[in-house]
Amino acid sequence: MHYEPAKLQQKEKAQQFQTCDYTIGLEIYRSRFTVSILHRASFTVSAARLDQLPPPTTAEVAFVGRSNSGKSSAINVLTNQRRLAFSSKTPGRTRLINLFGIPDPLQPGAHLGFLVDLPGYGYAAVAQEAREEWADVLGGYLRERSSLAGIVMLIDIRRGVTELDRRLAHWIAPTGVPVLALLTKADKLPYGQRMKAVVAVRRELADIGALQAVPFSATHRIGLEDATAHIENWISPKVVP
Repeated sequence: MHYEPAKLQQKEKAQQFQTCDYTIGLEIYRSRFTVSILHRASFTVSAARLDQLPPPTTAEVAFVGRSNSGKSSAINVLTNQRRLAFSSKTPGRTRLINLFGIPDPLQPGAHLGFLVDLPGYGYAAVAQEAREEWADVLGGYLRERSSLAGIVMLIDIRRGVTELDRRLAHWIAPTGVPVLALLTKADKLPYGQRMKAVVAVRRELADIGALQAVPFSATHRIGLEDATAHIENWISPKVVP
């Protein structure tokens, strides 16, 4: 069958997209639709305990931070969705681990990876026993989850690193898992103070070897492009250089 040059080029692209080579297929997908793979995330499962999680398979990127650190807002703006993640009206009451799957465009029904929303920590109104229970869940997940590819640690840029953040860092450091510290609510500070905050966080969390710190604002979309690139690269390194 004879094809016009333009039609032949389209046919070749379609054939490439169907290839098993993720690099070729996903690059064509991204170039044609220019949509972040994070935008296709959808709710998959919730778990109250580690033994309720599905078996570790593909890459997982965990989001963790104090209650009221802006974690839900960050997940929603990164995925370009309004209510994918949501916080309780009473901070500190959200106790579930929520997994949001990112579908694989080349394998229907499969996932490229997961965004994992871990329970917030450190809210004063929650009983000490409950806080310790959540700490065990957080620490167990961060230390033991073999599919964990990266951690997004949310820190209110105005508060800086707290004692609980340092405790979290102590759990993370031995694992060698890379960390992206999103310094949330960055729109509340002028540029110069944001940069000083970045330096301070890097210094205080130096025990985490592979650490990047980025000023971030969900409402003003500050740092959104950098954060997206980091997370995409953890989920599918062949997609993002």
